Amino acid sequence: MHYIQRQNPIKTMTTIILCLLLSWGFLSLCLPGKGRAENMKVITDANARQVQVPENVTQIICSGAGCLRLITYLQCQDKIVAVDDMEKRRRKFDARPYALANPQFKEYPVFGEFRGHDNPEAIIGLFPQPQVIFKTFGSMGYDPVELQQKTGIPVVILEYGDLASGRESFFKSLKIAGAVLGKESRAKAIIKYINTHISQLNRRTCNIPDSEKKSCYVGGIASKGPHGFQSTEPGYPPLQFINTPNVAAIKTHGKIPRQSNISKENLLLWDPEVLLLDLSTLQLGEGSGGLHELKTDPVYQALSGVTKGSVFGLLPYNWYSMNQGSILANAWFIGKTLYPAQFKDINPAAKADEIYTFLVGKAVFQEMNHRFQNMAFQRISHAL
Repeated sequence: MHYIQRQNPIKTMTTIILCLLLSWGFLSLCLPGKGRAENMKVITDANARQVQVPENVTQIICSGAGCLRLITYLQCQDKIVAVDDMEKRRRKFDARPYALANPQFKEYPVFGEFRGHDNPEAIIGLFPQPQVIFKTFGSMGYDPVELQQKTGIPVVILEYGDLASGRESFFKSLKIAGAVLGKESRAKAIIKYINTHISQLNRRTCNIPDSEKKSCYVGGIASKGPHGFQSTEPGYPPLQFINTPNVAAIKTHGKIPRQSNISKENLLLWDPEVLLLDLSTLQLGEGSGGLHELKTDPVYQALSGVTKGSVFGLLPYNWYSMNQGSILANAWFIGKTLYPAQFKDINPAAKADEIYTFLVGKAVFQEMNHRFQNMAFQRISHAL
């Protein structure tokens, strides 16, 4: 006679629970940042906040205008696990070299809306989870302190700055992000590269007498969207770099404003020899925008730059904040256009691709120019 041994149900349940715990423990060890204590370090962000971040950061997201651009400059785009909805948009026009060089961004999951309007719930639901959130323009969109509290993920604020009066802020943010990502050497290389270009541009033009400098106006400057020809940047950095002021560089309360709309009457009074058109204005369509205005407006038609055929197209640079590579590229083109003797060895399109290759890893001038009717770095008087 065979006897069936009955198992103790408590013992059986205990065995099952132990197996589940062991399985979970093994699985946790395989997940990034889970099941093990991460070594941490403290960094100081652009808002002077002390933020604890992991020593080895391999997964990040970038919130705010231009943030993903900075991370691409640092060659860390492979650490991105999600993007804001700006990267998913498929438009005829796109003047962001970092995005053109990284079309894979369009396939990433979305964690929030553009300009820093983050979705904490979407961030918490990401897999893999970001270890750090970088955020530019911290006062815009979702509050960075609240975002950190809601997600439990450290938020590092970066000040975007610019290449003119805000250059040191821009460089500081590169250093902060570089420290978080272990890219300190790359951050230093970017800073040196940009400073070298600006120094070279200055050296070629600093001894040109004022009597030989051309008077210039740059119109159609974008600012949170496209604008017409009256939109300018009085302190336009490419003109600063070649020691040639924008005729609209009139100080207000002791400062030159970043962007302003000048009157057509003033432009007619200044009557600059050379007109420069930021091609972002083409987004407004054939029946409007700076190019259409230059074609049809009697005031603009009377300008010397138009009557003498001295109207030139520039790469759009202010596109989801400033594209530093396009700023430098425009400076080389304008220098070559205004002062050919000082820039006789320069091919502006080739110089642009040299810059883009260094900053974003790919030569994208031709692709971007094609999107803007091949008018960049060209005399466009034929289109008027």
